[in-house]
Amino acid sequence: MSEAEQQKRRRRKLRKRIAFISTHGYIAANPPLGAPDTGGQVVYILELAKKLGEFGYKVDIWTRRFEDQPEKETVNANVKIIRVPCGGRDFIPKEYLYEKIPEWARNTLKYIRKHKLHYDFINSHYWDAGMAGELLSKELDITHIHTPHSIGTWKKEQMETDFPQDAHTFEEKYNFSTRIKNERKIYRHCDMVIATTPIQLDKLEEDYDLPSSQIKMIPPGYDDSKFFPVGEATRKAIKERLGLEGRTVFSLSRLALNKGADLLLQGFSIVKQRIKDAHLLLSIGHENRTESEEELFNQLKQLQREYRLEDSITFKGYIPDEELPDYYRAADVFVMPSRYEPFGMVAVEALACGTPTVVTIHGGLYRILEYGINTLFVDPFDKEDLGITLTKPFRYHSLRRRLSLNGSDLARSRFTWTGVAQQLLNAVESSRFSPTLPLKPREEV
Repeated sequence: MSEAEQQKRRRRKLRKRIAFISTHGYIAANPPLGAPDTGGQVVYILELAKKLGEFGYKVDIWTRRFEDQPEKETVNANVKIIRVPCGGRDFIPKEYLYEKIPEWARNTLKYIRKHKLHYDFINSHYWDAGMAGELLSKELDITHIHTPHSIGTWKKEQMETDFPQDAHTFEEKYNFSTRIKNERKIYRHCDMVIATTPIQLDKLEEDYDLPSSQIKMIPPGYDDSKFFPVGEATRKAIKERLGLEGRTVFSLSRLALNKGADLLLQGFSIVKQRIKDAHLLLSIGHENRTESEEELFNQLKQLQREYRLEDSITFKGYIPDEELPDYYRAADVFVMPSRYEPFGMVAVEALACGTPTVVTIHGGLYRILEYGINTLFVDPFDKEDLGITLTKPFRYHSLRRRLSLNGSDLARSRFTWTGVAQQLLNAVESSRFSPTLPLKPREEV
């Protein structure tokens, strides 16, 4: 073997450790999905890390330590969570965590140097973690790949369009100016930005003036060993076991205004006028609600009373991961009625289970799908449009069958975690510093 081949082999042996950074929310091996700032992004990070672990990589998920969380937690043999404190013991919403990120990065660097950890690249998630990733990649002199998950300019535009009467409160509530300023800096300094939808890619180019060569579009994925369709007889047996009666519309989200549960209730009132045995199953997160979440929940209950839907809507809390696929399969229609949705992993999971799926036009996923072929689109702000669209899979058997078959086929072909993990590794290799070569001059840390 030549010296060049031996050197290449030695370099490839270095490709064994990756750092994920996601500083906000409740990151855990079994996260409390539905808790504040804990939703689809957490699922994305855990599933992608586990798939990279199957490829033979060691993945450390770095996050913030608060409340009574342990410093370290094992996800599996190749994936672990490391929690670093900053800003005290209390939970800090993601809109305000940026103030504590320099402290978090300093503490993390101390940990890395103490334990002599070496990483081939960093993948940061959301803008607060992007700030941390920028600081760490500079100090450690390694590649930084950033996944925004959500784009500040797009969310600001959507909020101002949908709630113009509240626009004067947005700066204090969402810190848009600080967020967008930091996003611009992160995007320009990192080695590559991962867009998860075509709309994100457009916004990164148009609003942040990023060259297309610095952006890679990789959609989120799902676990195809859990989410898959079953035959009609099995589906009916699952539905009976879960105690779901009538023709079921299912929706799943955190209890947050942008998820559009109130819009869904309004639209469902139209469904109920036309489909007498229709029933809405609304899973809206955990039981220990914050004050703002309790206020939203009370608004939903008030809408339920106004539309006289007390017997036609079931509010359900958190559904455990192992039970969730069967809820998708048992439903006759799944709907994602979000006011604003960067992607919508729950819709992909529903598609994968063969459930006819309706998605919001105020998000990125609908740009990837085909209306009437593998999904239906809806404007959730138009309750008639929402309601009438939801009735169509009930009324037209051929449409229901087409959406079910084509939806699951599309999910398998485009959205598995195996494909997402491979695309991420390919993106790293095509970025300015390839992990198959010396990434950047390594420091002894």
